[in-house]
Amino acid sequence: MIKNNLFFALIALSLAGCNQKQPASTSPAANAVDDSSASWAIKPFVKLDSVNPILTPGTGSFIDPILKTKVLWEAKDVFNPAIVNRGGKIYMLYRAQDKTGKPDGTSRIGLAVSEDAVHFVRFAKPVLFPDNDGLKKLEWEGGCEDPRVVEDDKGTYYMMYTAYDGTTARLLVATSTDLFHWKKEGSVFAKANGGKYAVEWSKSGSIVSKYVDGKIIATKINGKYWMYWGDSQIWCATSDNLIDWTPLEMAAGETPLVKLHAHEAAMAKLKIILPTREGKFDSDLVESGPPAMLTDKGILLIYNSMNLGAMGDNSLAKGTYAASEVLFDKNDPTKIVHRMENYIMKPEKPYEITGQVNQVCFLEGLTRFKGSWYLYYGTADSKIAVARAQ
Repeated sequence: MIKNNLFFALIALSLAGCNQKQPASTSPAANAVDDSSASWAIKPFVKLDSVNPILTPGTGSFIDPILKTKVLWEAKDVFNPAIVNRGGKIYMLYRAQDKTGKPDGTSRIGLAVSEDAVHFVRFAKPVLFPDNDGLKKLEWEGGCEDPRVVEDDKGTYYMMYTAYDGTTARLLVATSTDLFHWKKEGSVFAKANGGKYAVEWSKSGSIVSKYVDGKIIATKINGKYWMYWGDSQIWCATSDNLIDWTPLEMAAGETPLVKLHAHEAAMAKLKIILPTREGKFDSDLVESGPPAMLTDKGILLIYNSMNLGAMGDNSLAKGTYAASEVLFDKNDPTKIVHRMENYIMKPEKPYEITGQVNQVCFLEGLTRFKGSWYLYYGTADSKIAVARAQ
């Protein structure tokens, strides 16, 4: 953050929302049904019950630069984390809400660190938050939400995050070399199409990357970086520099794959890459999860979804957030090669079923650590949990 240097010297480690270290017992991930032929997918993920939830609301405080008073910045909820594997440690950048901001608490991005991928120690102060800067009108007072982080081949980190002014969500980007100090770069769509998409609702940027030795390194395909984004349908965008992105529009004569609703109608020219499916767990919305993974078999995207009830999966409650996986062509990120028919995870634990938003498992952070995949997710928009796959 541009104005974050003053508090770096004040950062102190505090233990909160963490259990004492112990072997992690497990359970199957919400009785999810795996597609037996989906050898390209990462599965099954098993929830680590003995340590979950691994992060809960905390007591951290700092002097808010806008309010100019002390704020308990993570007192209400913590959820939806990004993960960075750095120097043999796992860093978690997570969304935290206070109890005072409107409409549901101001969100800020906190930072925690772990040596074993399950027991985290958090830093006392947020590392990205609304400030008296040029982006205040976009970030205040809903805040900075739902980070996803990748790095380039030079070691610079890029955080895609949501700015929320209380009315409209917009996708922004910030950069850092150390995870503590972030420079806000502004709207990802500000320079594209005359800026028309920069003013529209946008969220959840998942940049196509290679997962190499724990690192998530953004990787070009056909000379461009690619990003999946959106929280109703999933669209895509391309970039030369990981900061300025151009949404992909439909070709002449092309029509949307599904009927458009709400804010989708204002972006009717965009090419839908992953649509919702009637009669399934992903009938109401689909939303990008962790950074998409470029593999020899294709581009693997773990995605979140919401069930529409009567028009969706009757075995799931209306509004259930479940997750699944899809594989895109490694040479054409707009082309679906395989899509799982079933979810890989759904809410089943009490802390996943009841919270700020009920019935939510929201997958957002992924890393390879000591031979296993660790998948981090928000539970009921209230806490953070982890699952593991081999």
